[in-house]
Amino acid sequence: MKTLIPQTESLTVEFKSDRKRLPDSELVEAVVCLANAEGGELWLGVEDDGTPTGLHADHRLLAGLAGMVAARTSPSVSVAVSAVEIAGVSVACIQVPKAHGEVATQSGVYLRRRIKHDGTPECAPMLPHERTSRASSFGLVDVSAQPVAGATLADFDPLERERLRQAVKQYGGDRVLLELDDEALDGALSLTARQPDGSRLPTLTGLLLVGRETALQQLVPTHEFAFQVLAQQAVKFNEFRRYPLLKAVDWLETNFRPYNPEEELQVGLFRVPVPMVDMGAFREAVANALIHRDYHRLGAVHVRLEDDALVVSNPGGLVDGVTLANLLVTEPRPRNRALADAMKRIGVVERSGRGVDTIYRGLLKFGRPAPDYTRTDAHNVVLRLPTIPADLEFRRLVVDEERRRNAELPIDSLIALGALRELKRLTVEELAHRIQRDVASAKRTLEALTEAGFVEAHGATRGRTYMLSASVYGAVADKAAYTRQAGFSPIQHEQMVLSYVRQHGRIKRAEAMELCRLSEGQVKHLLKRLCKAGMLTLEGSGPAAHYRIGASDQMVSDQIG
Repeated sequence: MKTLIPQTESLTVEFKSDRKRLPDSELVEAVVCLANAEGGELWLGVEDDGTPTGLHADHRLLAGLAGMVAARTSPSVSVAVSAVEIAGVSVACIQVPKAHGEVATQSGVYLRRRIKHDGTPECAPMLPHERTSRASSFGLVDVSAQPVAGATLADFDPLERERLRQAVKQYGGDRVLLELDDEALDGALSLTARQPDGSRLPTLTGLLLVGRETALQQLVPTHEFAFQVLAQQAVKFNEFRRYPLLKAVDWLETNFRPYNPEEELQVGLFRVPVPMVDMGAFREAVANALIHRDYHRLGAVHVRLEDDALVVSNPGGLVDGVTLANLLVTEPRPRNRALADAMKRIGVVERSGRGVDTIYRGLLKFGRPAPDYTRTDAHNVVLRLPTIPADLEFRRLVVDEERRRNAELPIDSLIALGALRELKRLTVEELAHRIQRDVASAKRTLEALTEAGFVEAHGATRGRTYMLSASVYGAVADKAAYTRQAGFSPIQHEQMVLSYVRQHGRIKRAEAMELCRLSEGQVKHLLKRLCKAGMLTLEGSGPAAHYRIGASDQMVSDQIG
């Protein structure tokens, strides 16, 4: 139960004074406002500055408040109401869940909570396009499959139809599409929607794929994209366009290539290209931004090359159910399903819907850091692809292993190798967090890499850690790093234990296991060896057993002193 009132109002906190009895209609509107955003807490009996002034006499019996809210909202919102006593003043905390769709009052009022330019919150009316946008983010409506008001078949461009067919050939798409006439193709890709009278009207998908540029500017004014090149904050390239999507992808690739230098790596008899940005990852990132953007929001898709990264951003946050914590494993949930399906069938994006894997692979296989989505918020998806120099020898190892397997390394394996390059040592739990899977999956990934000779395990089962193997460190010309990370020779383990005992007076077996990162059997052998040499003496038995400095080591210490 809540015992403290938040300090200020926010996107998820609303204060309502009840000194003059807040009308039920205003209370319900405040609930609807929160539910149509992120949910949160409605504090009844609290002033705007956070001062508790108490509940009106009519509201002190809270039992019926939740029922009143449910009866006056559509669909019904189930709130939890609790009484809170603050400095002798009674107030009510109403917990409002986030609505998975649109919520209105019974009188048809739609409101949503938002943050104003000065950082303070407000309740604002939900306009029709905002309601549709919210519904699409929850997968309740597919805007891309809907007819566009005012559009006709004359708004389709025959040249863009031909570009679509050529794209199917170029990207290896569904070749069945090549056998269809225009009307059948429109139906197969949801480019048009059949009306009750039998006529066909262009959908948003149709206009975005094969629409004339003039029609797009008039009928889909939110569609815009930009390519920008910034060099130490100086603008070298900055152009905005409103092309149909297939032409947009071609234009962006054509203009990006001069800024994407490429070197070659000789692996056996083959030359392997090593670009600054993998073009497969580039195309997937750009196409995803164009496909999954919210076409009800103003703002362009930005493709921006900075000094140390390629940044791709699009209006509209992640759809409901997709978070940064499950991005790698959640089922695809496109905001614009018809458009996404069409682009998959054409072959522009990954057919399985796991385009994020293509983006990750395009970085990790070159020894670069993983893609960075941390700047993503509720209004924009922001993807950052680091462009630091590739590790050529690491790339050689990956190519050799994939040729040996006759298959690509699994994406989880690449993530594990990337994490080990960054952290040096890794536990199963740490990898599970990185790959967004359970511990058993992470363990299988590490064991497979161990069998392949990429990784070595160190320590006991409970405290086991993993690091890159000597062969990997040797291949990337960093043998000294392997020696530092692999731990210590038996003699160094002895010195660590003796130093610990001199500092702390004694050591237990478990402490020695943690200190040296050895298994119980290895530590038992080490301590037995030190006792036999007279350097340690065992005292006690069972759980109380511990080791102290032995006679011979004490004599050496006395001589040094």
